[in-house]
Amino acid sequence: MRMLQHPARLVPLAFLLAIVAGTAVLMLPISRAGAGGAPFLTALFTATSAVSITGLSVVDTATYWSGFGQAAILAMIQLGGLGIMSGATLLGLLVARRMRLSTRLVAQAETRSLALGDVTSVLRLVLLVTISAELVTAVALTLRLHHAYGEPWLEAAWNGLFLAISAFCNAGFSVYPDSTVKFAPDWLILGPIMVAVILGSIGFPVLHELRRNPLQPVKWSVHTKITLLGSAVLLLVGLLATLAYEWNNPATLGALDPADKLLASAFHSAMTRSGGLNSLDIGQMRPETLVISDALMLIGGGSASTAGGIKVTTFLVLGLVIWAEIRGEPDVTAFRRRISPDVQRQALTVVLLAVSIVGIATLLLLSITDFSQQQILFEVISAFATVGLSTGITASLPPSGQFILVVLMFLGRVGTITVATGLALRSRQSPYRYPEERPIVG
Repeated sequence: MRMLQHPARLVPLAFLLAIVAGTAVLMLPISRAGAGGAPFLTALFTATSAVSITGLSVVDTATYWSGFGQAAILAMIQLGGLGIMSGATLLGLLVARRMRLSTRLVAQAETRSLALGDVTSVLRLVLLVTISAELVTAVALTLRLHHAYGEPWLEAAWNGLFLAISAFCNAGFSVYPDSTVKFAPDWLILGPIMVAVILGSIGFPVLHELRRNPLQPVKWSVHTKITLLGSAVLLLVGLLATLAYEWNNPATLGALDPADKLLASAFHSAMTRSGGLNSLDIGQMRPETLVISDALMLIGGGSASTAGGIKVTTFLVLGLVIWAEIRGEPDVTAFRRRISPDVQRQALTVVLLAVSIVGIATLLLLSITDFSQQQILFEVISAFATVGLSTGITASLPPSGQFILVVLMFLGRVGTITVATGLALRSRQSPYRYPEERPIVG
């Protein structure tokens, strides 16, 4: 009964149970390509990475796991992808239903957001969007893999489906040992994957609004406008930064022609949103590129999406707070709408908690490994933001280090939703207010 009184607790519990079940399945001998079952930590790490749709791995997915094991991983990815979208949407509806009817009606009219009525229809639309995007992407990839790379139809169909689900769910897993490096110059492979990743990272509430009013921005909510604008700007920043810093790097873009450099840079930028696949060797990138990638990964994608991170809206709300403070304005506004002080505090809480978790995990890993701070920080942010990109040190971490990443992946997948929803559910009016003071800041 107490669980029902705090619905935000349902999400971490459901993900935890899925991870436990996935670990048990992957420890079975039938799940491994070699003899015997997978060790506990290997199975736990892989299951957590799959259910949290991260993509980090301590073993090669293509060779370590059998066909059954790969199918189990794919099922966990799909469950994690559907779970995060439907779970976030349902929690949003539950939060709204805790408000008075008049407040809900005003909020719905002001934001033009999801209807607060039939939950079944909401979940049906989530499922429809997910399956449709994955099938279209799978067909495009299957045709290309068969005709351009000579893969038999059955193999091409499996590989195409795996990559499609992994892309839309922003999972970062690949059935190829080098992720997608072998497809670096191929627009017809990387293009559909990028589109699927971006669609999955935008968020279901935004896709819902675009479906209802595709060519009427005036009817879009502030959330949709912020998400679309922020996503476009961040994708462009990642593309330009990768081009600028890696253009002459012989280990990454240096050997490619200009068109292929553009494709590889765009792909890397899209993957930092939480996609996790890579067409370039991350470990050979320049320090400047890794720093930009750190920032993009930590920001992540849209709310109620398959992407991780603190979310685009959270980042931009804090940016708007700073801008309003610099200009001396009493209200924080976006697109001629005031941003609620409650939302501002929630955004600040999410960001500070995320930075604290990343900082503590980085310090712990630095104390038990010999890797550089830059490598450790990249790995920590990739795990917490459930991205899956890696400089190549994951498998070399000691067991305690790998377990830290397991905790980070779990916290990163369910933490921001649980915290944000819990704060919203606990929001209330106090019957009294203390006298005001103004501590010195700065």
